[in-house]
Amino acid sequence: MKKTLLLVCLIMLLTAGRAAAASMFQLSLTPDIALHDRDTRIEGMSLNIWGENEQSSFALGLVNGFKNQSEGAAIGLFNYSDGYTGFQFGLFMNYTNGSMLGWQVGICDYTVGTMQGVQIGGVNYAGNLKGLQLGLVNYAAAVASGIQIGIVNIIPTNEWFTRFPDQIAPAMFIFNWRF
Repeated sequence: MKKTLLLVCLIMLLTAGRAAAASMFQLSLTPDIALHDRDTRIEGMSLNIWGENEQSSFALGLVNGFKNQSEGAAIGLFNYSDGYTGFQFGLFMNYTNGSMLGWQVGICDYTVGTMQGVQIGGVNYAGNLKGLQLGLVNYAAAVASGIQIGIVNIIPTNEWFTRFPDQIAPAMFIFNWRF
């Protein structure tokens, strides 16, 4: 009986420590006026006017900010993150400072690091593209393997028609690629 009681107490202690480090739900007016502070990981759902947490969740808000490497799905006017895995729909903009694995859909999609997946927007930018950019203007500073489809497609590391079919040119109308 004593061993069982000790085991139950130990489990409760470990669970309480985990609960303090993460929360299932976040409501946020601003990062400083929220149910949980910025250092709390959200593992569930977040409703934001403007929120900023590390997350593994669904986030719905006007401005969704994600610290560290976060994952899930985000729907808002503006989404920004240190690094993200999942789906981001930002009506105006999706911005990822690090790497993005998944989908970005918005008027402007901007990934500083590696964009591995799909960007669909008016203007798409990737520091390093591994995937597809579909938009009016697409720019990839470097491409490991990818395709751009749009009015203006720019891959400055491509050479002019010398390595066809692996690459086309630094700038093309309608489509461009590099493999």
